[in-house]
Amino acid sequence: MLIGASMFFTDYSMSPAALARALEERGFESVWAPEHSHIPVSRKTPFPAGGDLPKRYYDCMDPFVSLTAAAVVTSTLKVGTGVCLVNQRDPIQTAKLVASIDQVSGGRFLFGVGVGWNEDEMNNHGTRLEDRAKVTRERIEAMKEIWTRSKAEYHGEFVNFDPMMAWPKPVQKPHPPIIVGGAFPQGPRRALRYGNGWIPVTGRASVEGMARAIESLRTMAAETGRDAAECPVSMFGVREDLDEARKLRDLGVARAVVALDSAKEDEILPVLDRWAAIIRALE
Repeated sequence: MLIGASMFFTDYSMSPAALARALEERGFESVWAPEHSHIPVSRKTPFPAGGDLPKRYYDCMDPFVSLTAAAVVTSTLKVGTGVCLVNQRDPIQTAKLVASIDQVSGGRFLFGVGVGWNEDEMNNHGTRLEDRAKVTRERIEAMKEIWTRSKAEYHGEFVNFDPMMAWPKPVQKPHPPIIVGGAFPQGPRRALRYGNGWIPVTGRASVEGMARAIESLRTMAAETGRDAAECPVSMFGVREDLDEARKLRDLGVARAVVALDSAKEDEILPVLDRWAAIIRALE
């Protein structure tokens, strides 16, 4: 099982470059950056985890900028959006961003995507809550056309463009893996429909619950004619617990990602050192 780490990069956290170097040195496989373009003052949408929305959600940097900084100072560490809010982004520009960072990183980009939860935020981008899943799917389908064709076109309800040409193309073929976030059962359904992996959050389910969800994912894959191996599970929000990590590995989880606080080196490096010991124990 691969181990990654995510952080809301802010002006008061470790820099993306510093964290990326520290992760690579300790044997981590990947670094992930979440996304919020802004947080509306109204805050009528409750925080899914309950309580007040953490300050880092207001303050996080653009993930593509952060991950580019991480990519240029590393050679093996993969860089991923965890997750990119596709229904809040223009698909043509986002396709170019994805292809560009895949080029800059030498094919190390992981495109984590999600439909989002903050209705106020997506409304400001012109997306209605009830349309968010379909908007996301159409934009991803359109980006696949751009990445894989010299002359791409797409005609849907929310995305529509005539034949056009856009470069660069991604290093990874046919494109970087699209790893779809979301709770069961909608998350794996979307992942099987247009993705190359599923991102659940372990803090919202027990290991036993995840075992049932993963088994259901395999059943759903068979029913849709896909090989479950083509949709590996990347578990986010894993706890610092070797026994639990072993259980997740034995369930068939391909990647476990720890959520780091938006803090400086003095707080983060000891956490990474402890995780480095877990990584060695899992080998």
